[in-house]
Amino acid sequence: MSTLASKRDDFIPLFRTCLSTLFIDIEDGMVSQKKAGFNKPSDAMSFNFVFRLFGKKDSSDTKLGSEGPAIVDKWLALQLAPLATLELPGFLKYFEDIFLRTFPLPFFFVKSDYSKLYDAFYASSSSVLDKAESFGIKRDEACHNLVFLAGFNAFGGMKVLFPTLIKWVGKAGEKLHGQLANEIRTVVREEGGVTFQALDKMILTKSVVFEALRIEPPVPFQYGKARENIVVHSHDAAFEIKKGEMIFGYQPFATKDPRIFNNAEEFVGNRFVGDGEKLLKYVYWSNGRETEDPTAENKQCPGKDLVLLVSRVFLVEFFLRYDTFTVETAKALALGSTVTFTSLIKATTI
Repeated sequence: MSTLASKRDDFIPLFRTCLSTLFIDIEDGMVSQKKAGFNKPSDAMSFNFVFRLFGKKDSSDTKLGSEGPAIVDKWLALQLAPLATLELPGFLKYFEDIFLRTFPLPFFFVKSDYSKLYDAFYASSSSVLDKAESFGIKRDEACHNLVFLAGFNAFGGMKVLFPTLIKWVGKAGEKLHGQLANEIRTVVREEGGVTFQALDKMILTKSVVFEALRIEPPVPFQYGKARENIVVHSHDAAFEIKKGEMIFGYQPFATKDPRIFNNAEEFVGNRFVGDGEKLLKYVYWSNGRETEDPTAENKQCPGKDLVLLVSRVFLVEFFLRYDTFTVETAKALALGSTVTFTSLIKATTI
């Protein structure tokens, strides 16, 4: 958190620069093939952004070259394999459970790739590692933690977050696109740029991000052991959980609760505008109420505010550049969606 705080002035400008490259790649695809896949260039953008944030250089300028996202994907695949489903028929599902959910997949499959990641971060992130040593953390241990933060938490999260966001906004249609474009361009013009203050004034844009996180939380599953005897209440019943018992949480049970959210299965872009803000306490995408903050004593996502920030900046940059778009989507193997742009109309006003 200390490192991220020290980079507060670099965060938005760097992310906007990386997004520009992403949009150029998508536009090139639209010109050559009349449609463009979103996930692969988004992954490349996300990895390069994270690497530059901590390493001060493009990942392509290291020994990783252009292989960074693919290397992390393989490393992530071994850790996230139990969440995947091969959709096998009948009794074959039991074999899927045996191979994917019974034993940890062996690390040696990705050991050499992980070493490349580690070496690249170790060579490029000296300022971060120096800071870690000032806190009494060994340099090699700090680098392993940095790789996990950058590869699993940050890149892995963005890998799901951005396709999910663009999927739901794309499906919402041209009316919402026009409203977002109008709000974003008006505020940016009045504030003289894309700043923290400008982002805070974009009420609809904030609501759209919350709604995407509500309807499809990036990480819907949580596990934990009860630290004490507790009673969990639903609308109609109470459930006793004893100390030491394993708890499985499925966030959409709460974020799609029809007693709380009208049309809970529908994406409503302005759901959290005005009085709708009162519903934010029921949005649990970060493993805690949206109205609460992460602490050392809870399991809420420490990067919660950064997730909101990059999502808003993503929409701002998108609608500064484009008026409207359409997409095709499909469910990904493990988490998230695959997204393909089928039309992309450049901005007619600024």
